[in-house]
Amino acid sequence: MGRTRPGERGPPGPGPAAPPAPPPRRARALALLGALLAAAAAAAAARAFARYSEAQAAARQDSALKTLGTEGLFLFSSLDTDRDMYISPEEFKPIAEKLTGSIPTANYEEEELPPDPSEETLTIEARFQPLLPESMTKSKDGFLGVSRLALSGLRNWTTAASPSAVFAARHFRPFLPPRGHVELGEPWWIIPSELSVFTGYLSNNRFYPPPPKGKEVIIHRLLSMFHPRPFVKTRFAPQGAVACLTAISDFYYTVMFRIHAEFQLSEPPDFPFWFSPGQFTGHIILSKDATHVRDFRLFVPNHRSLNVDMEWLYGASESSNMEVDIGYIPQMELEALGPSVPSVILDEDGNLIDSRLPSGEPLQFVFEEIQWQRELSWEEAARRLEVAMYPFKKVTYLPFTEAFDQAKAKNKLVHSILLWGALDDQSCGSGRTLRETVLESSPILALLNESFISTWSLVKELEDLQTNQENPSHQKLASLHLEKYSFPVEMMICLPNGTVVHHINANYFLDITSMKPEDIENHVFSFSSTFEDPSTATYMQFLKEGLRRGLPLLQP
Repeated sequence: MGRTRPGERGPPGPGPAAPPAPPPRRARALALLGALLAAAAAAAAARAFARYSEAQAAARQDSALKTLGTEGLFLFSSLDTDRDMYISPEEFKPIAEKLTGSIPTANYEEEELPPDPSEETLTIEARFQPLLPESMTKSKDGFLGVSRLALSGLRNWTTAASPSAVFAARHFRPFLPPRGHVELGEPWWIIPSELSVFTGYLSNNRFYPPPPKGKEVIIHRLLSMFHPRPFVKTRFAPQGAVACLTAISDFYYTVMFRIHAEFQLSEPPDFPFWFSPGQFTGHIILSKDATHVRDFRLFVPNHRSLNVDMEWLYGASESSNMEVDIGYIPQMELEALGPSVPSVILDEDGNLIDSRLPSGEPLQFVFEEIQWQRELSWEEAARRLEVAMYPFKKVTYLPFTEAFDQAKAKNKLVHSILLWGALDDQSCGSGRTLRETVLESSPILALLNESFISTWSLVKELEDLQTNQENPSHQKLASLHLEKYSFPVEMMICLPNGTVVHHINANYFLDITSMKPEDIENHVFSFSSTFEDPSTATYMQFLKEGLRRGLPLLQP
């Protein structure tokens, strides 16, 4: 006989009889009991695991508290969104992006709508003249001590990155006013500023901008025409972009804007080099639905002798030594070559029309003349945007010589600030502390508006005025100021004839305000009990001392 292969059943043979099957009701009872026992066991296991997890979490919490302290644990917990006591790369991403600005993400172009063949497009042209090296302060000593490698990014930036680019009209939708915001001259933020004197500033040790989002995208694309690494949000306040309406018609707006942005000119292995224009300003005329752009222009103002701040590191850490200078760039401008036009031209029946005449010339479009119903002057709009960026400009700061003319006419003292870079744009870091603290405080604003004529000036402009032989009285005013000036910023109280009756240097002012009241020997700059802020109290004392010295000398 053959043997049975594994898996095959052999013929039935004699053997013990199988036990009888249990009755159906008993089987169901046994199954139910087994299910209940399994459920109870699972519940007990779950409770035990939960208690174990809670104990583990409590242990990790206690360990984290001992390691980080209360404030450190609070910061850790704010990042630990899933409360697992571990910071994942995704949870750490917001901090890394803020500190380094170099987190890889999807291409920001993906945020845009797909192209529409029937939409209008316009061509933007970039006009760029590089910074004049001789305008930099360090050029006076032949850039002594400044390595050529440190300035290589600046020296090599001689042309715009993209001489021209095509944009869809809808790309400029972020320049439209918010819904219901249609008052002439009332500012709104396209990109809000996220920094203040209390939040500090962003890291200097960065090379690559964070990916722009939302309304930042169009600003980033425009500024990328100048250089491939624009930072839409500056390291220092005030950041962002602000705008207001300057003209309104039935179908169109004219929007004036001001943008604070900067560029990183270096890449590893070089150290960071920051290029910060004083501001970008300009205007756009566009339809109320952003389907048509009639005109666009963006530029760095070049009417002053210096308009760019530059800062570069000599090391790879935030604490590395930093060099600072200021210079002049003659032209940094974007302008539309003409109004936006349809990408595809259709006749009344929807048939495609050749965009060129039989002669080969392109079709010429005729645009209706816009009838403006309400308008605001460029100067007034610029002033309102300036106040939105810099609240200290609630005080009117007149041009230098005009301020002294006004002081004579009104028989008032002159409050004058002399510095290397502009006080009311981003081209000067020296005035940053003043304008963000004491100059915008309510008590100082009130006293300046009531008792002084205010002005600020560039050292370079007063040096030029001092050598101008055509107006001896202006020469004298400039000379009296420069005699009292010390780097970087000098604040002065003057008579209408230019005589300086009181002055204080910004460095000394900062030193005084950082000292304890009992350590100050000079009563002229002692703290006042009226104001809690030492800086405000000290500047108030400075102004009042100027009034005490100067008012008796004013002509009756």
